[in-house]
Amino acid sequence: METNKRKGFLFKQYEAPNLSPFDKLFDIFKELITHTSGDLDEAIDWLRELDKEYKLTDSSYTIDDFIEDLKKKGYIKDEVKDDGSGGLAITAKTERAIRQQALDQIFGNLKKSGSGSHKTKYSGSGDEHTGEFREFHFGDSLERISLTESIRNAQINNGVDDFQLTESDLVVEDSQFKAQMSTVLMIDISHSMILYGEDRITPAKKVAMALAELITTRYPKDTLDILVFGNDAWPIAIKDLPYLQVGPYHTNTVAGLELAMDLLRRKRNTNKQIFMITDGKPSCVKERDGSYYMNSNGLDEYIVDKCYNMAGQARKLHIPITTFMIASDPYLQKFVNHFTEANQGKAFYTGLKGLGEMIFEDYETNRKKRVK
Repeated sequence: METNKRKGFLFKQYEAPNLSPFDKLFDIFKELITHTSGDLDEAIDWLRELDKEYKLTDSSYTIDDFIEDLKKKGYIKDEVKDDGSGGLAITAKTERAIRQQALDQIFGNLKKSGSGSHKTKYSGSGDEHTGEFREFHFGDSLERISLTESIRNAQINNGVDDFQLTESDLVVEDSQFKAQMSTVLMIDISHSMILYGEDRITPAKKVAMALAELITTRYPKDTLDILVFGNDAWPIAIKDLPYLQVGPYHTNTVAGLELAMDLLRRKRNTNKQIFMITDGKPSCVKERDGSYYMNSNGLDEYIVDKCYNMAGQARKLHIPITTFMIASDPYLQKFVNHFTEANQGKAFYTGLKGLGEMIFEDYETNRKKRVK
């Protein structure tokens, strides 16, 4: 191996990780499953096409061998389809692997910062020890009493010969509250998310999967609800994210915000926030009689005013809304600016490539700022 030592630094030629044939194909497979919204047959077809073009395999390990390994390792399973025919489907293990890959791709690119779980400035009967001690107060948990320090105080105060332990000798180890955050992530699934030859829904799905994996593994006391909005809005489970698809919908931002606030009202956490990923203007609202008012031509004042009202309601509930607008039309920026002002939230105008990094950095920042 060629090396070069200069000014105390050792340089050597980069070597790619020595991945097994299965692992190399598995990384590609996970990407294809995300792009095909969980359609295993389509993903395998794409994998075979890529193999023909780029020679991903050889006679010692083929795509068929890879499929057999997927079965053995529990990533795919036999399934009876709606028409009664047999087939294969991905498992929960694959769904988890896709979320982990999304987390690695997005969160792994962020700048390294201090470790920890974002403590608040308040001390008390929290769940993280600070290493500092204070006097025992009525109501403190007995589990927090430091016997070593308390006995030491008793010896100092009363002497060894006349040893006695009184309440005034007791000390407890202080602890720190950890901020808990309840987040609702809103994803626009209107038709514009796949228009003009640009796939905007796949990056949005990746962000959602990565955020879900981050919260469930690193911040298990935080909560995350995910909802999608088109003509209407409805919640989806984390496990359903790989299968998310765009529909022939308009953009009912009001319905999404109403559902988001309803979900957050049920949370006991003090700290609540809404993240909204969208690429277009609000173009639909549902009337009280169940009918829909739609207008795709420019910004409709009637629809926009309802969005501003929802932003104001969220502000009264102390729920900040962070909008990630993955489009740059000037009239959309004007709408988002007014919407953000009504809520006193934040807005980011981002390309698809930087979407994940922005959301993660904002999530981490909000956890530090939004304390009890």
